[in-house]
Amino acid sequence: IKQNIIFILTSPFLLMTSTVEDKSSLRSKFQDRRFWSAVKLLSNVVLWDGIVQEDKVRDLGLSKLLNRYLLLNILNTPLGLDNIEKCNKVVACLPERWFQDLKGGSTLPELLNFSQHLLQ
Repeated sequence: IKQNIIFILTSPFLLMTSTVEDKSSLRSKFQDRRFWSAVKLLSNVVLWDGIVQEDKVRDLGLSKLLNRYLLLNILNTPLGLDNIEKCNKVVACLPERWFQDLKGGSTLPELLNFSQHLLQ
């Protein structure tokens, strides 16, 4: 039986990227694969919304996965097309119903740091 296991490194040293790092370097390619695997994991976690309690899904998907791993990668990606693509993919994972009861200009508490990055 083949199992796909995602191992997410959370060491800030390993997540830091240089703004002049070669996109074809092994380190850069590895970080990109980790990021996109984690985005896929986020999209799968969010699919449980409506089946599992919303607060559990938000805790796992936003507090743990987005804020502990994905956001570190996004913040260390130079502003530009790559950063925009990463942010768009994360936003695309989020269920619209989570935002229905919010007033204009507000966001979910778990998305404060991500929202601040989007406003840059």
